[in-house]
Amino acid sequence: MQSSADLRSLHVARFGAAPEIFAAPGRVNIIGEHTDYAEGFVMPAAIDFATLAGISPRSDGKIVIYSENFKEERSFDAAALPAAANHYWSDYPLGVLAILAGEGYTIPAFSLSIWSDVPLGSGLSSSAAIEVATALAVLSLIGAEIPGPKLARLCQRAENEFVGSACGIMDQFISANGKKDHALLLDCRDLSYKLAPIPPDVALVIANTMVKHAVTGGEYTSRRAQVEEAAAVIGRHRPEVKFLRDATLEDLEKWGSEMSPEAVKRARHVISENERTVEAADALIQNERKKLGRLMAEAHWSYSRDFEASCVEADAMVELAQDLPGLIGARLTGGGFGGCTVNLVEADHAKEFAAELAMRYVTRTGIQPQIHICHASDGARKV
Repeated sequence: MQSSADLRSLHVARFGAAPEIFAAPGRVNIIGEHTDYAEGFVMPAAIDFATLAGISPRSDGKIVIYSENFKEERSFDAAALPAAANHYWSDYPLGVLAILAGEGYTIPAFSLSIWSDVPLGSGLSSSAAIEVATALAVLSLIGAEIPGPKLARLCQRAENEFVGSACGIMDQFISANGKKDHALLLDCRDLSYKLAPIPPDVALVIANTMVKHAVTGGEYTSRRAQVEEAAAVIGRHRPEVKFLRDATLEDLEKWGSEMSPEAVKRARHVISENERTVEAADALIQNERKKLGRLMAEAHWSYSRDFEASCVEADAMVELAQDLPGLIGARLTGGGFGGCTVNLVEADHAKEFAAELAMRYVTRTGIQPQIHICHASDGARKV
């Protein structure tokens, strides 16, 4: 994680005031892709990459936001904030302000410095980390507190309603509610969850394919529409089915002919992925590593072949990891169409695993990956 002392110095130099600093982590999803907006199950872990937000009050009626990553400052009138996104990095903090204002909070003037080491476009949820860190900072300034689950929902709304990305609740929820050395099995219907301990001898090795993606793009939107198409068809026969969370593979066999071929494949992924995710949480809790690895492998190939949200490079990264010493399981993580793979690896083998995987990937693709050895971290907090 970036240094809070460095951010404090940067903020003081730019704004002439000492900030309060808040951190919100990125996340890696161990299993459960594109199930969250089907009211299903996901199992992410917060990681030790994070966004830091430093905030201090102003007396000139302005909201000034500085991004150290983009080396850019944006200034707004606190009494007349933008009502719509501008397709700019500042949309994420502005979206949080818009949702908080809509909830009745008075947004004061302030200076905000943002600094993140969550890789952009990698599938590790840099946007949610920015939203949650901003929300904590602003709420602290106005003397308000919002419980973690509700805070996550407000930040999700910022992304859905202001930014225009149709993301589910997972990213914001784990950023706000993560726990050190644990994954979190989240029921996206009622936001209940249980913690699954990650043993101390297991590392999270995150391998960035260096292929970028954007969840506001057409691919993500079309996949979500196909999932909803499948749910609507099944719901005509079983009215209690509003989301694929409640559907079965038998339903798909019965009524798949009424859907587009793409919707059938997307639904098969989502329905089976929900089952795998619950099983995987139990396997992690019971420390059944062979079972967990099998479920992760099945999840990847379902994501690649049925959901068609992988790519040549991500498939290669997963394939190249399979016979490396120490591997427990590997799969593509995040919204898809590039980004990172998550590898659960025996900690004693993690460094050698990372080095060998990088070498193999360069040889196969000609691309130099970024590979990080991580551990599950706590959720958002004051630093």
